[in-house]
Amino acid sequence: MAAAQGRLSDDADGMDGSEGNAADSATLPFRAAVDALRGARLRPEIEISPARPPQRLAPFAHALEAAVVDGEDDLADGRLVLLHDPAGHDAWQGSFRLVTLVRAELEPEIAADPLLPEVCWSWLTGALSARGLWFGEPSGTVTRAGSHYFGALAERPPASQIEIRASWTPREGLGGVPDTAAHLAAWCDLLCQVAGLPPAGPGDASVVSLPQRRGPQTR
Repeated sequence: MAAAQGRLSDDADGMDGSEGNAADSATLPFRAAVDALRGARLRPEIEISPARPPQRLAPFAHALEAAVVDGEDDLADGRLVLLHDPAGHDAWQGSFRLVTLVRAELEPEIAADPLLPEVCWSWLTGALSARGLWFGEPSGTVTRAGSHYFGALAERPPASQIEIRASWTPREGLGGVPDTAAHLAAWCDLLCQVAGLPPAGPGDASVVSLPQRRGPQTR
C-alpha cells in the first residue's frame, strides 16, 4: 500500500513508526500485537503509513496513520495508537489500549443533523461488533466544527468537519495478545464509512455511510 504523507503528522519528526524509546525492550505480547498490525490486509482505498507514537501514555506505544483516498482526494483520515502497559492499567481494565482519531469533511446540511454524533459513535462500536470483537471500557467524543470564510477568503464555500476521538480496551487472546489486525480492519471500516464508501462486501443494508463531499467514488 502507498504511504499516506503529511496527514496528522505534525509531531512525526522523521520517526519510522517504531515503538519509540521502548523498541529494544518491548515485551513479546506487544511485539506480536505490532507485527499483526503490520501484516493486516486492508481495503485498497486505504493508504497507511507509520507515525511517531506518543511517549508518555504507556511504557510501549505504536502508531499509524491512514487515509481513505479517491484519486487525488482524501475523503477521511485518522490515526490509531496501540498502547501497552505490561503491569496493567486500572482505567483500561487490561494491559492494552487502542486510541484513535478519525476526521472527515461533511456537507453543511449533514453536519447540522442533531443525531449525527450518536450515529458516528454507533459506527465505531458497530464496526467492532460486526467483526466479532470484544471491547471494554470504551470512551470518546464526537465533535462537529464549521468554518465560514470572509474578506479575501469570502469565495470559499462554508466547510464542516466531523471528528471522532475514542479509545477502547481489546480482549487479550492467546499469550496475552489482542487481535490487533482485526481491530485495525474494524477501524478502517469506520474510516470508510465516515468517508462515504459503501461496505466492501455483503452486509447489513441498514448501515448507512455519510454522503461523499468530493463527488462519486470511481474505484
